[in-house]
Amino acid sequence: MLKSVVIGVVLAASAVTMASAADAPAVARKVLSQQDVLNNQTMATIDVVFPAGSREGRHTHSGPLMIYVLSGVLSLDNEGKPQTDFKAGEVAYIETGKIHEGLNKGSEPVHVVAVYTGPKAAPITTAAQ
Repeated sequence: MLKSVVIGVVLAASAVTMASAADAPAVARKVLSQQDVLNNQTMATIDVVFPAGSREGRHTHSGPLMIYVLSGVLSLDNEGKPQTDFKAGEVAYIETGKIHEGLNKGSEPVHVVAVYTGPKAAPITTAAQ
């Protein structure tokens, strides 16, 4: 039951985040797996596709996030750091609570897999104010 609630919160938060980038094509997210782990934490693996010209909206996570780029070039605005491009085969790391946003400035889709670990009861994604 808790697993279903957390997945629902993730998808709802993703919809809020995408709504803030209403002029751009929608970023598609799919939770591939989610598992409770030690110390009241949960771990999730999420498939994300950024259509050409899309952005996901500024947001934070309640735990660290690793992003592996499968194809395309992901531009990442990450609080406190210059915008950085990550190509296929490269990995980005997002610290807990840092405001960030992924963008696809190219003409081809960007496909990534994200791995998140954080508190069980917390939403994975929260739209930035």
